This record gives sequence, structure tokens and C-alpha cells, in this order.
Amino acid sequence: MKVAFASTDKIHIDEHFGKAKEFYLWEIGAEHAEFSGLLQVDEGDGDADDRIEARSAALADCAIVYVGEIGGPAAARLVAKKIHPLKSKTREPITEMVAKLQEVLQGNPPPWLRKAMLKN
Repeated sequence: MKVAFASTDKIHIDEHFGKAKEFYLWEIGAEHAEFSGLLQVDEGDGDADDRIEARSAALADCAIVYVGEIGGPAAARLVAKKIHPLKSKTREPITEMVAKLQEVLQGNPPPWLRKAMLKN
């Protein structure tokens, strides 16, 4: 499945969803994980709703988006597009989160994650 990470330093999950200019994309499965690219968001000159829509549209084929922070309206918009927003409160390194996600996938993933895996 495709997972996006919002980061200011390319290492830690620490960027607010509404401020993120780039998302680091990974393809993650139970047995493999690889960096698959950088997604740059072009939000134009719009208002807050336009910025949220630009990000959620750009991330449409992602199953999960890890962020440092996200507001309620933005989270609701992602969920409506079947993208699961998850917050990292401790600025976790992206590679550690990838490894943790793989561990969960190798075991018995919770129902929401099984559903997310079917997205791609």
C-alpha cells in the first residue's frame, strides 16, 4: 500500500498537514518496503479549504498519511476519501514508522488497516 509522510527534514514525521509542501511516499507491504518518491503539493493562492483540497487530492492513492499535526476538517476530508490520517506526536523517524507498520502487517492487522490495505 502507498503511505505518505509529512516531514520538514526528510527524516522525522513532524510537519503539519496544512503546511506540508512535500510528502515522502513509500510502498509498504508485510515483506517489503521502499521509498517510492516525493510528492510536491501545488496549492496555488487559495484559502484554507483550497489548500486542504489540494493536499487531499494529491494524496488520493495513498492509504495512510502520517503527519505531525492535522486539524479536524482536514482529517475529515481525508477520511471521506478513504485516506487514514495518523499523527506522530513524538517526531518519529520515518524509517522506524515503516518498520513498525510492517510488523503490524505481518501479524494480525486491525480492521481499519486491513481495509486500508485493499485500497491499492
